[in-house]
Parts: sequence; C-alpha cells; structure tokens
Amino acid sequence: MNREAGAKHMTDSVAAVHGSSFQEEVVRSSQPVVVDFYADWCGPCKMMAPIIHQLSKEYEGKVKFVKVDTDANQELATQFGIMSIPTVMFFSKGKVEDIVVGAVPSAVLKTKVDSLVGHP
Repeated sequence: MNREAGAKHMTDSVAAVHGSSFQEEVVRSSQPVVVDFYADWCGPCKMMAPIIHQLSKEYEGKVKFVKVDTDANQELATQFGIMSIPTVMFFSKGKVEDIVVGAVPSAVLKTKVDSLVGHP
C-alpha cells in the first residue's frame, strides 16, 4: 500500500503518524480517517490493536487507519484532549466526527466507521 511521506509503517494497513505528519495524513486526507491514540505500555490499547487492524483490512480503500503513540506525541495528545487511552477518533474532511474512549467491542467501532463512510 502506498503511504504518504512522513508516515511510519506499523502494519500493512495501519500507519503510525507523528506531529509532523498528522496534518498531511489525517487533517488533509481525502478519505475518512480513524486515529487510534495509544501507548505501548497500555493493556487495553494492546487489546484494541487487532480490532483496529481487522477493520483497516475490511475498509481498505475506503477509510484510512493510523496510530498515534501518545508518549512520543504528547503535543498531539494535548491538542486533541486525550485524557485516557485508548482513544479512537473518527475524522472526516479534517474534522473530528466521533470519539470512542476505552477498549470496546469490534461492533462498536464498526458502527462508528460505517457512519463515517455513510453506510446505514
């Protein structure tokens, strides 16, 4: 998969972004974007990682999925008011459309992604 400059490759379908690439990868993206704010030490974040990965495969080509390490990107975490992780933000046309905080079942995220792309 072709990644825009500045994104660090995490998996084949989820890129890690940082402060300098966030604008390009998320805010200016022509596709809706799901942003997973996480930390390596966070147990619930580790529980969410396979769900995020699976959804990124399911919505490939329709929705971009990225991860932001809050420890390495404290300015971004502060900018978006991240108080607890995992926090998943759903962006469309550069704006936050929805937020989920904490570990949730796949169906919860899938419903949010469906509404992001305009599916019933």
